[in-house]
Amino acid sequence: MPAVKLDTGFNIELEFQVAPFHKRMFAWMIDLLISYVYLRLLALALGGDIITGVFEEKNILHMLFSLVPVFYHLFMEQFFNGRSIGKMVFQLQVITIDGGQPSFGQYLLRWAFRTLDFPVTIIGLIVANEMPWWTFPLIAGGLFAVIVTPKSQRIGDLIAGTMVIETKNNTSWEDTVFTEVEATYQPMYKEVMQLSDRDINTLKSIINNVKRNDDFNLSLRIADRIKSKLNIQSDQDSLQFLETLLKDYNYYSTR
Repeated sequence: MPAVKLDTGFNIELEFQVAPFHKRMFAWMIDLLISYVYLRLLALALGGDIITGVFEEKNILHMLFSLVPVFYHLFMEQFFNGRSIGKMVFQLQVITIDGGQPSFGQYLLRWAFRTLDFPVTIIGLIVANEMPWWTFPLIAGGLFAVIVTPKSQRIGDLIAGTMVIETKNNTSWEDTVFTEVEATYQPMYKEVMQLSDRDINTLKSIINNVKRNDDFNLSLRIADRIKSKLNIQSDQDSLQFLETLLKDYNYYSTR
C-alpha cells in the first residue's frame, strides 16, 4: 500500500500508510448499511415506507430521528477521533495533512462535501431512470479525486486539508490528545503551554508512531527540537520526556 511522508509542526517528517481504496469502500458500505438498517427500523416503528414513510411524518420528533443518518459521519468523526464504525472495522482514521487531529471545522467541511463525493441520491435516481444515464459523471468526482491525488483524498479531504490513513494498532480513547493525569501528579515543564493545540495533536501522533515502530531515533530528534524551542533542560530519556510533556499539557489545561 502507498505511504506518504507528512511534515509535522516540528519540521520532522512522519510516514503514514494511505488507506487502501478497497478498505475505504468497504468501510463506506458498512456505514451505509448501518444507516439503512436504522432507517428501516425507524420506518417499521412508525409505519410506512423506508423513505417516504419516515420523511412524510408530521411529528417533529420523528423528523429529527430520521435525520440521524445525515449527521452520522460528522458525529462519529468528531467524537471518535476521526473514525466511523466502518473505519473502526478496517482500522482507518482521518488525520490532517500534517499528521495531527482534525478540528471540528475540518470534520464539518468533510461532512459538507460528502454529498458531492458520495451522491447516493443521484445513484438511486439514475438506477430508477429518474435521471438520464449521461449524468453518471456527477457521481464520479469524489472517486476520481481519490484515484488521482497523491494522498488519495476525496474532494472533501482536499478542501478540509485532511486525508485517511490505515492504522496498525487498535484505537481507544487514549488515542486522543487527552491523557489521564493522576490526582497527585506534579508537572515538570510549565513551558509546554507555549505549544499550540496543533503542536500537541502532532506530539500525540509522534508518540504513537514511536511506540508502534520502535523508532526511538525519531523521539530523540523531536525531544531535542522541543527542548531547543522551549529552552528546557531535562535528564529524562526522549520518549519519557515527550510523554511527560503531554501529561503536563493535560494537567495545566484542566486547571
